[in-house]
Amino acid sequence: MQKKHNWLLMLFLMGISLAYAQDKTVSGNITDQNSIPLPGVNVVLKGTTQGTQSDFDGNYTIVASSGQILVFSYLGQKTTEITVGASNVIDVQMLEDASQLEEVIVVGFGTQSKRLLTDNVAKIDSEQIGGISTPSLQSALVAKATGVQITQTNGKVEGGVKVIIRGLSSVSASQEPLYVIDGIEMNNNNISSITAPLNPLLALNPNDIASIDILKDASAAAIFGAKGTNGVILITTKRGREGKSTISLDVSSGIGEPTNRRDWLNAEQYIELLQESAFNDGSFADQAAANEWVDTRLQRYQGDQDYRNVNTDWQDQAFQNSYVRDINLSVSGGNEKTKSFISGSYNDTQGIVRGNNLERISVRTNIDHKVNNWLDVGLNMGYTSTVIDRIAGDNAFTTPMQAIAQVPTAPPFLLDGDINASTLYANFLLQDKHSFRLTKRRRLLGKVFAEFQLFPFLKYKSELGYDYLNQTVDRNTGRLAPFQSTNGQTFASDDGTEIISTNNYVTFDNTFGEASNVNFVLGATYTRFKNRATSVTGDGFPTDDFKSVSSAATISAGTGTATNWAQLSYFARLSYDYKNKYILKASIRQDGSSRFGSENRFGYFPAASAGWIITEEEFLQNSNTLSNLKLRASWGTNGNTPVGNFSSLGLYGGTNYNGQSGLEFTQGENPDLKWEETTQTNFGLDFGFVNNRITGEIDYYVKKTKDLLFNARVPFESLIPTHSILQNIGNLENSGLEFALNTINVQTENLTWKTNFNIAYNTNEITNLPNGEDQITDKNILREGEQINAFYLVEYAGVNANTGDAEYFLNTVRPDGSLDKTVTNDYAAAQRIVIGSPNPDVIAGFSSTLDYKGLDFSFTFQGQWGADLYNEAGQYQESGFGNGLDNQDVFIYNNRWQNPGDITDVPQARLFIDNGHSASTRFLQNADFIRLRNLTIGYSLPPQVLERMGLSRVRIYLSGLNLLTITDYRGYDPESSFDDFNNPNVNAGSTFYSAPPARVYTVGLNLSF
Repeated sequence: MQKKHNWLLMLFLMGISLAYAQDKTVSGNITDQNSIPLPGVNVVLKGTTQGTQSDFDGNYTIVASSGQILVFSYLGQKTTEITVGASNVIDVQMLEDASQLEEVIVVGFGTQSKRLLTDNVAKIDSEQIGGISTPSLQSALVAKATGVQITQTNGKVEGGVKVIIRGLSSVSASQEPLYVIDGIEMNNNNISSITAPLNPLLALNPNDIASIDILKDASAAAIFGAKGTNGVILITTKRGREGKSTISLDVSSGIGEPTNRRDWLNAEQYIELLQESAFNDGSFADQAAANEWVDTRLQRYQGDQDYRNVNTDWQDQAFQNSYVRDINLSVSGGNEKTKSFISGSYNDTQGIVRGNNLERISVRTNIDHKVNNWLDVGLNMGYTSTVIDRIAGDNAFTTPMQAIAQVPTAPPFLLDGDINASTLYANFLLQDKHSFRLTKRRRLLGKVFAEFQLFPFLKYKSELGYDYLNQTVDRNTGRLAPFQSTNGQTFASDDGTEIISTNNYVTFDNTFGEASNVNFVLGATYTRFKNRATSVTGDGFPTDDFKSVSSAATISAGTGTATNWAQLSYFARLSYDYKNKYILKASIRQDGSSRFGSENRFGYFPAASAGWIITEEEFLQNSNTLSNLKLRASWGTNGNTPVGNFSSLGLYGGTNYNGQSGLEFTQGENPDLKWEETTQTNFGLDFGFVNNRITGEIDYYVKKTKDLLFNARVPFESLIPTHSILQNIGNLENSGLEFALNTINVQTENLTWKTNFNIAYNTNEITNLPNGEDQITDKNILREGEQINAFYLVEYAGVNANTGDAEYFLNTVRPDGSLDKTVTNDYAAAQRIVIGSPNPDVIAGFSSTLDYKGLDFSFTFQGQWGADLYNEAGQYQESGFGNGLDNQDVFIYNNRWQNPGDITDVPQARLFIDNGHSASTRFLQNADFIRLRNLTIGYSLPPQVLERMGLSRVRIYLSGLNLLTITDYRGYDPESSFDDFNNPNVNAGSTFYSAPPARVYTVGLNLSF
C-alpha cells in the first residue's frame, strides 16, 4: 500500500514539474498603427483572470504557456488575439477601431463627449498641424475646419492673419474670434506701432499645442457671452502623462521663395512703351521728338551708368531667399501624483521680403499635481520672446515691394558699389542700409489652478490667469535714408498690456437611475485689463553711429497714454441626456462691462440646443450599415464690444494752444451705446457608415446681428471734432451651409489611408441701416440688401476699337429704375454701382493621410470661390504711363490697343493722360483659387531597429508649404491684401504692392527616447 502511495506522489510531482516546464515568460512591445508605443494596454490570458498592462513605453511581460491565447485590448483600438508559440517575444501593432473612439471635445469650462455634442464644434489635433513650417499658428489651421476662413494678410513673417468663422458678423467692432488658451482668455488686440498689423498669436509655439476646438455656433460659444459673436478658438497645450519620462526633439530647416513672381517690362520693352506713350499724348510733333524727351528723362535715373546698358529686375532686389530654422525640445512624464510637460523652442525665420526677419524663443511648463484624493493643483505657463525686423507698410515708398515701380533702366547700385539715390522713387535700399525698425515682444501667458472634489458628483475649480504682453519698438532713420530732413531720427516706444482674470465654477455631474445623466456648471469670471504706452522721438545726431534718443539734439515728439477696462460675468450651463440618445442643453451668461454707458452696462446671452441619436433606437441598433445618425439643433445669442475702452463717454483731452496748455473736446457722448448682438440658429446632422469608416456632418445656420457698432456721421453743428459718433446702427445677416466628410478608405495591418473633405457656403447681407442711408468708405459700401463692404465702383466697359479710348457704362438710373448701359469715354459722367464683393461664397479644404509600414504621406488643398480682389496698385502698374512712370505689367505691353480695329480691354498708352487708370472695375479681378497648402512625406524607423538604438521614435520627413496655386488672378496672390489700414472697412478686399506668401521646403527630424 505504501508503494502505491509513493507512485501516486511521484506521478503528481512529475505532473507539476511538466506543467512548470511548459510555462515561460513572454514579453514584447505594443504600438499603434503609427508605431507609437501604447501604454496601459490590457494583456490577458484568454479564459483566465491572469493579466498585466503595458508600461509607458508599451512594453509588457507575462507568464504563459505555449498554445495559450493572449488577448490585447485598448480603448480606441481593435482587440487582438495571438497564440503563444515557441518564441518568447511577441510584439503587437494594434489597429484603430473607429467604432470605439469616444472623442472628447473642449467646450469651455469643461469637456464633453463628441457623441453627445449638440453644438457645432470643429476639433483639430496636433497631428494635423505638425510638420508645417510657419511661425503662425493660424496658418497651420488652413483648410482643416469647415466654415473657417483663414487668410494671411501678406508674405511678411509677422503679418496679420484674418480668421473669419461663418462670415463677418460686425462692421467696425472686432471681427476676430476669441482665443482661449488652457481656459484663459487671450488678449489679441493689435498693438502694432505702424498701421500694418502684427499677428497676435506669434507668441504661441505650434509644437506645444495638443488640440484646438473651434466653437462655431452660438450655443457652443454662448458660455463666453459678449465675446463670442465671431466664434471661439479653444487651444489646449500638451500635458504630461503618467509613466516613464519621454524626451522629444524636433529639428527642422527650410528654405523659401515667393509663391509668385510677376512679369514686368524689361528695359527694352519699357523704353519702347514709354516712347509710344509719349507720342500718343499729342504734345510732340513727331516720334523723334517724343523719343528725345524719353532719352532726356531716363538719364535722370541712370546714376553713373548709361541707362541704355542697364536692365534691372527690381523684384530681385525686393525679394530674398528665405530660410526657416526650428528646434523644439520637450520632456514629459510623471507618476500617479505629479505629471509634467516642459518644452523649449527656437524659431529663426528670414522672410522672402528683404529686411524682414523674425526670431522667437519660447518655453512652457505644464504641471499637474494630485495633493490627495480631493485636491488637484496645477500650473500652465508659457513665456515667449520675439524679435522682429519689420519693414514699412504697403503704402510707404520705402517698403521693398514698391521697388517694382522703379524704371528698369535705373541701376540699384553705382559702379563703386554705393546705392543709386537718383531713382524714380526713393530707393528702398537706402532705407534698408541706413535705418531699422526693431520690434521686440515679450509675452507671459498662463494660469494656476486648484480643483476640489467636494463629493463624487461635485467639484469646484478656481483658476487665476495672467496675460502680460510688452512690446518695445526701436526705429532709427539715418541721415542718408530717404525723406530724412534732419541729421537722423530715432523713435522709441514701450507698450505694456496686463490682463488678470479669474474663473471660479462648480461642476455637478451625476447619473439618476440608469438612464438620466445630468451635468451642471455654475460660475463667475472677472477680467481686468490695463495698458500703458509711451513713446519719444529725437532728431539730430552727431553721426549715424549714435542711435539712442539720449544722443538726440532735439526731443521733437512724445506721447503717453494709459487705459483700462473691466468685465464681470456670471454663467450657467445645464446638460441632460436620457439613455444616451435624447440630449438637451441650455446656458445663460450675464456680462457687465465698463466699456458701455450706464444705461446698457449689462448684457444677457442665452442659448439652448437639443440632439437625438437615432441610431440608439431599437429599429437601428442592429444596423450593419448605419453606425451613427444624430440630429442636432441649436439657438443662442452672442455679443461683441467696441474696440475702444471709453466709446460711450464724452471725452476731453489736453492740447497745446500758443504755448499754453488747455482742454479740447475730442469725443461725443453716447450713454445708450450697447453690445452688438448676434443670434444664431443651427440645424445639423451627424452621420457614420460601415462601423464609422465613413463619417461626416451637414449644418445649416442663420446668423442675425443687430445693433451694429458704427461711427455714424453727425451734423457739423454738433461741434464734435470727428463729425461722427459711435452708435448702434443697422442689422446684418449671414446664412450658410457646411458639409464635412471623413473616410477611412483602407485600414489593414500595414496600410492606413484616410481623407477629409470640407466645404462651406456663406452669404451675408446688410438688412438695415439708419434711414436706409448708404455708408460709403472709399471703394466699399454698406447698403441695405448688399453684402458687407461690397465694392462700389464705376463699371469699366472696355476699349473703343476705333479710338483706343477707355470706356465706361453710364449706369445712370432711368425713370423706370433700370440702369442706362450706354458707354462713354467721360469717366466723370459714369456713376458708381455696387459690383463685386471681397467675401467668398464658398471655401473648401481637402486633406489626405497615408501610412504604410512606417512611411507616411499627407497633403492639404484649400480653395476659395466667389470673392473679388481690387488691385489698388493697378492704377499705376497698368496705366500705360498715364499715371506716372511706374514700370508696367507685361500684360499691358502684350495687349495694349495700338491701331484702329484692335479688339482688347487695354486702352491706348498715353503719357500723363487718364485713359483708363481711374478707379473702376478694370482693376477688380476674380480671386478664385485652389492651392496645395502643404505636403509632407516621412519615414519612421521600425520598432525592432529602435529597440537596438535605445529610442522610442525616429522619423525623418520632407514637407512643402504653398507649393502650387491655381488661379486666374494676375496679381501676386489672390489672398494678399493691403496691410496699411487698421480699420477693416478701409480698402476692404484691396491689395497694394502686397507681398505674396512664401513657398517653403523643409526637412525635419523627430526623435523620442
